[in-house]
This record gives sequence, structure tokens and C-alpha cells, in this order.
Amino acid sequence: MNALLIYPRFPDTFWGFKHSLKVIRKKASSPPLGLLTVAGMLPGDWKLLLVDMNVLELSDEDLAWADCAMISAMVVQRDSATEVVARCKENGVTVIAGGPLFSSEHDDFGDVDHFVLGEAEVTLGPFLKDFERGRARRIYNSCDWADLGETPVPRWDLVHPRHYASRNIQYSRGCPHDCDFCSVTQLFGHRPRTKSAAQMVEELDSLYELGWRGTVGFVDDNLIGNRRRLIEELLPALVEWRRGKWGMPFSTQVTVNLADDPELMGAMVSAGFDTVFVGIESVDDDAFIECNKRQNEKRDLLEDVRRIQRAGMQVQGGFIVGFDHDTPSVFERMAAFIQQSGIATAMVGTLQAPAGTRLYERLRGEGRIRYSFSGNNTDGTTNIIPAMGTEHLEQGYKDMMKELYAPRNYYARLRTFLREYRPRPARARLRGWHILAFFRSLYYLSVVGKERFHYPGLLIWTVFRNPRAFPTAIVLAISGYHLRLCVGSMGI
Repeated sequence: MNALLIYPRFPDTFWGFKHSLKVIRKKASSPPLGLLTVAGMLPGDWKLLLVDMNVLELSDEDLAWADCAMISAMVVQRDSATEVVARCKENGVTVIAGGPLFSSEHDDFGDVDHFVLGEAEVTLGPFLKDFERGRARRIYNSCDWADLGETPVPRWDLVHPRHYASRNIQYSRGCPHDCDFCSVTQLFGHRPRTKSAAQMVEELDSLYELGWRGTVGFVDDNLIGNRRRLIEELLPALVEWRRGKWGMPFSTQVTVNLADDPELMGAMVSAGFDTVFVGIESVDDDAFIECNKRQNEKRDLLEDVRRIQRAGMQVQGGFIVGFDHDTPSVFERMAAFIQQSGIATAMVGTLQAPAGTRLYERLRGEGRIRYSFSGNNTDGTTNIIPAMGTEHLEQGYKDMMKELYAPRNYYARLRTFLREYRPRPARARLRGWHILAFFRSLYYLSVVGKERFHYPGLLIWTVFRNPRAFPTAIVLAISGYHLRLCVGSMGI
């Protein structure tokens, strides 16, 4: 069986980092972890070819070679996925689809031959048995949660080694919280399920043996959802694994109450984590009550961010505008918070209601759903009718983003962060592409870009004020270049 694994193209969004990738000569941020994991579950005698359309074109030769195409996609990849299904059918290729997009919208894809929905550890096996007998049903789904102890090591050998800026792995699925705008618990449940520490070491070994030394993202929706297993099992295993090795810093997603636990923060930093994405969402307790994000209520969020930064981790923040309790003053107050916090990478989006969430069901009952969720909440539009009015929300959002990513404000925010940030000594070696990326950044930011005065000034300031954070300053400046261009492309 010749199986073509296809990952559809992402549209240009803030968080694709297209312009930053151009500076460092990479084609995409990371490989498609879900497809690579599925590849590890397929029969050993199948021949596999991965086509990630974010780094490669899907050719007619690829389709002519394939007996079947296995497509996985997220909602934001809907348009590209639709085109891929059509091309496969035109070429007589059997289409097998799974992943978040098809789990929520399989009724809209009439040309797909087979849907393998939910978690592949549960549904892929029964499908493969029926498929090999020529008796496969159209839809395979299950209400059961997967045992992650059965999840194989991803097939990294299918990936071109130089196309991507990072690699991703996954330790857990599920989140104990219940934010009404989030689809994570719908897809993976409330009880965090984890792999064993031995599994994670095996996955890291597989990357290290292939020569990878760059960033590894733990793509858990909330790494600290099961604190006991994390601090008793995984983190000690990671500390031990890192002995004698270099490179491979880790990043992940957590909730803001990480700031309450100095022991956990210290253990994460010792294990190699230097970046965490935190869902802060708002600056108002009324909004947290509205969306049931109770873990963020009655906190000094500014001090929480600073505690994490001082512990040695960069905080990337998620923010949302458009809650019913938001007034037009929210844009100015949120921008002020982001500036004061030193959160350089602030993922600010308009409130969206993904299908299947409690928010969607509530707003649909109120007649406030405008159209299907696009999967992109950072283009200034929304699929709901906001309480403050659509025009007020969209214009306020665009004005705020213009302010946040103007070079003057962005570089001031970087300095605020770097004053607080206390990174551990890096265990990395300078490689040729690092030097090339640095000189290319000087060209793009100091010659071509509007950062021509801000960027050299930041580098000089960092050398004297926080020299250990010099590589971080370069990375964040390159990220800011991308974000500024994206704001510009929104017509702001």
C-alpha cells in the first residue's frame, strides 16, 4: 500500500511567522506531529510519503504514486483541505481524513471516502483491519479516551531535516479547566492523560540521534494539568536526560497559576523549559467569570508574569477582546497591561465561538452566530455578534495591534522583559546557520525594516544589561519584524 500523508497549507496568519522564517531560511515552524504519529501506527509494509504543503507542493506524480491519501487538518486549514480532497478524487485516490477539522465538520466533506475521527490510538486500528479486508465503513469514531501509553514515537525520518524551525512532541492531552470558548475539553476531556517519562525520553532520543538541537515544543494544552506526575516523574527524567547533552530548549503551554509554585517553576527551568505560553485572556475579573476561566480570577496578573520571567522563562501571552463585559476602554487597558508586563509575543485575538463549545451553543441560542469559525482569530474579524458592536470591536482591535507592534512600543516591551528575565546558562553550540541568521536579521531589520534604529540599540543594550539573554533578544526582534509586517498586511 502506497500511502500519501498530506498536511494542507495554512493561510497567512500572525502565528505562522512567515516573515521570521524567511530571515532564518526555514519554510515552516514545525512538522505535522499528528500525521507523523499516525505514520508510526500504520502497518510496517506500507510505503509512506509525507507532503506537508507548507514546505512542499503536492504534485501530480505524488498522487499518481498513491493508493490512498491520509489527510489531517485543523479548522484554519479548511480551504486548503477542501482543495486537496478535490485533487485526490480527480486522480482516483482514496481519501482518509482525520484531525480537528474533520472531527467537527465531516458532514461538509462529502467526497471523503473514510473518516477516522477522535484519537487515532482508539479509532485507527479498527479502520485498518476493515480497510485491509475491503470492508471499511465511512466513519470511525469513539467516545473512549486513548491510553497514551500506546502512542508510538513519531516518524521523524519522513521529515526533511532543514525545512523546519522547531520540532514538537506531546506529553499529555486534556485540561482540568472548563473555559467556555475552548474546544480542548470537547476533543480531549477534562482529565489530563499522560505518556510515561520513558516514552518522552525515547522521543527525545529519537530527535537527538537524528541531529536535532533546536527548540522542542511540548504541545500539551496545559502541561501542568497533572502536576504530580509532572513534578515526580517527567521533570526529573528530563533533568537526567539533559546531562551531557547540549541544545534542545523546551517550550510549552501552561495556566497562569504556575506562578504560585516556585518549586515547579524551578524544576521546569532545570529540565530545559525556557518559554511558556499562558492564556491570560483578559484584564477584568468580570470577563473571567463570564467565560468560566476561574483560575485567572482575583490575581495580580502583572506580578504573576514577572515571577515566571524571573524564574527563567519567557512568557508568551494569549489575550481575547470581545467578551460581553468588555467596554471600549478594554483596548487601551489591555495594551497598557501588555506593555507593562514585557510580554513581547502577545497573541491578541477577537473572541470566536468554535462549533461544539459552550460559548457557541449559548450564542447560537441568542441568534449571535454570524458564520462558521475560520480558525483564525487574529485577522480582526469574528464569527459572533459582540455586545459592543462589530465595528467597535474590529476597529478597536486593529488600533490596539497597530500600537502594540509599532517598533517603538515593541522594543520598549522587549527591554521591560529583558530587565526581568533571568535565563539559565545556555547549553548550546554556535552553528553556521545561527551566524547566517544573525547577519540576515541585521539586513532585514536594520537595513530594510523600520526597526533600523531600534534593533542595533537593543543589541547593544542587551550586551551590557543582560548578556546571557542576547540570543533571546535576537529571536524576539526577528519575531517582532514578522508581527509588524502582519499588522501592516491587515491594512492598519
